[in-house]
Amino acid sequence: MLAVHELEVRYGRVQAVRGISMTLAEGEVVAVLGANGAGKSSLLRAVLGLTRPSGGTIAFAGRDITHCPVSERVRGGLVLVPEGRRIVTTLTVHENLLMGAFHRRDHRAVAAEIADVYDRFPHLAARRHNPALVLSGGEQQMLAIARGLLARPKLMMLDEPSLGLSPKLANDVFGIIRSLNREKGQSVLLVEQNTQRALALADRAYVLELGRVAMEGSPNRILADQALQAAYLGHGRGTGGVQRTIPVT
Repeated sequence: MLAVHELEVRYGRVQAVRGISMTLAEGEVVAVLGANGAGKSSLLRAVLGLTRPSGGTIAFAGRDITHCPVSERVRGGLVLVPEGRRIVTTLTVHENLLMGAFHRRDHRAVAAEIADVYDRFPHLAARRHNPALVLSGGEQQMLAIARGLLARPKLMMLDEPSLGLSPKLANDVFGIIRSLNREKGQSVLLVEQNTQRALALADRAYVLELGRVAMEGSPNRILADQALQAAYLGHGRGTGGVQRTIPVT
């Protein structure tokens, strides 16, 4: 579904992404891990077209989208739930959901999908007519994910969905991601600092270091490499580093 080849991203003299190649198949959950500054968010921004790559190619659903505008990528089914949620707090919960379907004209289907969202996210249903400002951090993250679903994504990219959430709310968010993948076959590209939870959720993972792929493979392979954990994933530093005892499902 997604094929990134030798991708490079520069911000002036700073090279944030250095020749990254990666793939994601339909129905997969692929995690992108690494410390702050590793190039994870820059990778997502380049895939969506928010940042123009300085080199390499991006193919989505069999089509080269390297030079396509963001709007065309979104209409084609590529959706980003950004870091920090970026919901419009002055709009109601319902209005935020409608924003996710702004490019769609199948209004009956949109209404049915919003009803399904309210069934899946009862906290949002109870506050549908309230401004999004009244939502807790976890509820705002759920709204951001639900808004992304209204765009009918073929691939949903999630940038740090557990950032700033309590462990319980983070568990709720990861549970939602798991159920979307297992029940609906939703393809997911997950950037996440909580490596323990990300690896428990993912089919495969890429570990980035200074804009390059330091390692790739199954969660079990990454869990087995203690040297990699210490070097790239902050093991033992209180940042959600990988613990070898976690079950991978």
